[in-house]
Amino acid sequence: MSDNDFGPRLRSAMQSRGPLCVGIDPHPALLQAWGLADDVAGLERFAMTCVEALAGEVAVLKPQSAFFERHGSRGVAVLERVLADARLAGAITLVDVKRGDIGSTMTAYAQAYLDPASPLRADAMTASAFLGYEALRPALDLAQQHGGGVFVLALTSNPEGAQVQHAALEGRSVARAVVEAAAADNAASADLGRVGLVVGATVGMAVSDLGIDLAAAKAPLLAPGVGAQGAGPADLARVFGAARANVLPSSSREVLGAGPTAAALLGAARRSVDAVVAALG
Repeated sequence: MSDNDFGPRLRSAMQSRGPLCVGIDPHPALLQAWGLADDVAGLERFAMTCVEALAGEVAVLKPQSAFFERHGSRGVAVLERVLADARLAGAITLVDVKRGDIGSTMTAYAQAYLDPASPLRADAMTASAFLGYEALRPALDLAQQHGGGVFVLALTSNPEGAQVQHAALEGRSVARAVVEAAAADNAASADLGRVGLVVGATVGMAVSDLGIDLAAAKAPLLAPGVGAQGAGPADLARVFGAARANVLPSSSREVLGAGPTAAALLGAARRSVDAVVAALG
């Protein structure tokens, strides 16, 4: 594994910039709070202010594709610019698309977000394994080829997720099966692998209580739910336990709500980094 692989690059960014992922989620309420119109011009002003403020400072920026797609092709063009400019400024880009399909369709999704030739290329993408973990193989293989990453949903922050994720599958939970599959793909990694997991900070219990060994997975652990969704920094140590060194807390509204100025966004991000560093040790 080279230093250009996703896991080592992410570890380096987390160590130098702090373990924080900031979502870029330009939903209508935030646009309104910033005094912006809910149109492409407002979307662009919002998103590029986030890039200006944060891309040179935080480890990971995570634009949520849906909030760009709702504005049509011009919104997707803004997403392309966000991804390109954020990467040029040194941030790792994680496009939040939660794609999951089979065969040639999954290959096309992977090419859209992980192929360096794509205008939507990011360093990593989120993916759903509802059609089976192995259905994600085209994305996992393309990530390996190009030094990218894939974050697979495992234990999500929404309360409805437990209905599926805690369900038994051949004597183990669906979530545990996903984690163990990721662990197999990351087995050769010395530290963090290219297959990450999405594990919500609001799951309400230590993940080890579910019989899941996150530390053994060698997976970057994207942890949404910190801040406005209810989880505090102290929840991170309790939920993740021995795997907390691999946790990348994700905050969106907690940071974005400090806008609309770049200075205020940066100040909020720095406070979030200090809080999670103190909590994770």
